[in-house]
Parts: sequence; structure tokens; C-alpha cells
Amino acid sequence: MSKFGELIDVEIPVLLDFFTDWNEQSSTMHAVLRDVAAALGDKAKVIKIDVEKNGELAEALRVKAIPTLIIYKGGEMKWRQSGEQDANTIIGIVQQYI
Repeated sequence: MSKFGELIDVEIPVLLDFFTDWNEQSSTMHAVLRDVAAALGDKAKVIKIDVEKNGELAEALRVKAIPTLIIYKGGEMKWRQSGEQDANTIIGIVQQYI
């Protein structure tokens, strides 16, 4: 968990994608998040977190639905949404925190 604190306590937005390999919506979101990461470049980080390998973290953040997207900046949660989103919507939301 201390590693997680270091990950999110940065001055650029960090978009976390909580996913599972078996979830169809998660698979769809992988391509979307690739586009988001490419569009944002080094202005933001996009990090994928497999819920099955990081169950303790997912539980601590109360991730109930997959995929769940969360934006942190400076160690503080700024935005959270479950379900599929399109690339332009996500890019627009992340840009609010740049």
C-alpha cells in the first residue's frame, strides 16, 4: 500500500483503471485507455490495476464494479466512475486536473 501512496502522490493526474482479464468491458477499455495515454503523453499517467492480483487495494478503495476509473492528483481522489467511457470523455475529464 505504501507503493500505492507513492504512485498517486504526484503533481500530474494519475488515472487508475481497475480491471479483470475476464470482464468484457475491461477488454474494451484497454484500447480506449491506450488512446487516452497517447493523447495525454507525459501530462498524466494511466495505470491499469488487475483487481484479481490487487484485491486488497481494490477492497480498500471499495471497487465493486469493473471497470472502475479513478483519477488522483497530489494523493487526493479527484474523480471516480464505473463502467465504460469513451476516450474523448476521459481525456476531457483528465485535462481538468492538468
